Amino acid sequence: MTEGVINHWKANANAYPRKFILTPAQHQGYVESRRKGIGGTSVNVNEHMGVPVELDESTPGVMVAADGSELTLP
Repeated sequence: MTEGVINHWKANANAYPRKFILTPAQHQGYVESRRKGIGGTSVNVNEHMGVPVELDESTPGVMVAADGSELTLP
């Protein structure tokens, strides 16, 4: 996700992506990794680098770019 934001900044004159959309399982993994790493237990897991994080059962896991296009997360 971090790499996606950085690449988006570089390609879009520092514009932020609109949001990330994750499955509940992907979000749980994200939460666990964030709480064990940078931010600790107090980290806000509803955003990543200032980009909102939403949940949706039907997503493959995407970053929604500033122009509305969806980029599948690795």
